[in-house]
Amino acid sequence: MSDTPNEVPADAPKVEAPKADAPEVDGVRARLDAAEQQLANYKLVVADYENARKRTARDAETAKKYACESFARDLLGALDNLDRALGAAKAAGDTGPLATGVSATADQFLAALRRHGVTRIECGPGTTFDTNLHQAVMEQPSPDHAPGQVVQVLQHGFLLHDRVLRPTSVIVAAAPTA
Repeated sequence: MSDTPNEVPADAPKVEAPKADAPEVDGVRARLDAAEQQLANYKLVVADYENARKRTARDAETAKKYACESFARDLLGALDNLDRALGAAKAAGDTGPLATGVSATADQFLAALRRHGVTRIECGPGTTFDTNLHQAVMEQPSPDHAPGQVVQVLQHGFLLHDRVLRPTSVIVAAAPTA
């Protein structure tokens, strides 16, 4: 006997496969083609299901990430008012307990917003104007700033994770008139 299990010994009698009728072979081929088509359709359905499952999970994650967007946007008005109160207190030279309390409250607002992914867009005079982060309210000739740079910040902008919640309102330097 040979070491290879599927090897037929040389002295074994030859057995011929029975001849099948053509209609019977055609029927088997038709059933095989139908089974292959069903398998291909099944694979497509499984792939569609998998894609839908991944898309649903991604959409749910995005919805969770940005769920607080409208609430955060509503709080920005109150934060703006606290900033205005602080500005007025500084302009009046007030450093008493009321100004300190308003400052602490504004800091608490910012800390709470940061915990939920809201951050202030850093911008100041001399910053290059970026249409993705800034909203130009007006242009103003400026000898101190190059054209396209921020001259003054009117209202701070905020990001929610990587999405602009509110752009920074700025005055942009224009080319000096001759």
